[in-house]
Amino acid sequence: MAITEILTSLVQIITSIISNLGYGGIFFLMILESALIPIPSEVIMPFSGYLVSVGKLGSVGVVLAGSFGNLVGSIATYYLGLRVGRAAIIKYGKYVLFKRKHLEYTERLFEKYGEKIAFIGRLLPGVRTYISLPAGIGLTGIVKFAVYTFAGSLIWNALLTYAGIELGINWKHIDKYSGYLYTTAIVSTIAIILWILYNTRRGNKSKTTTKI
Repeated sequence: MAITEILTSLVQIITSIISNLGYGGIFFLMILESALIPIPSEVIMPFSGYLVSVGKLGSVGVVLAGSFGNLVGSIATYYLGLRVGRAAIIKYGKYVLFKRKHLEYTERLFEKYGEKIAFIGRLLPGVRTYISLPAGIGLTGIVKFAVYTFAGSLIWNALLTYAGIELGINWKHIDKYSGYLYTTAIVSTIAIILWILYNTRRGNKSKTTTKI
């Protein structure tokens, strides 16, 4: 079977699950997407956005279902890395198309950016599916990991859902706008980080003034 036929079949399966199960289908598929199963969120969320545009689903429900699915799948993968360990992941990862280079790449990201890569990684192609493993292997704090994962997932899923709403029946053409989506995601992330830093410093200054 040609790759195009496989991809077409995968898209049909994804759209069928969401059409029949609604939010539950989105939640289930996004668990898999975050648990080393190569199911593209770029299909799940835009199609769900299309269903929002025709009145079959609600945008808030879609984004939350996808984001909580990401959280559950990511935590499961986190504990897999924690319990199984690096050597076993490298040995058996090939059975879910997970290669040594994927692990080494995400490990380098953790070394460079620390725990925050769990947030940033949700916005990066080729990273979001695998970022949870090195987090577990490296004993990243589970609470921070969960918060960063959910926050990053919310941004990415909201963008994909919005794109699906705007594209409507043409949601399959989402790939044409991938560059715009990634740029928007990065800009949004930077804006949020700056806002948090600003409010944190403002709060610290207020405390200092109060003490004086």
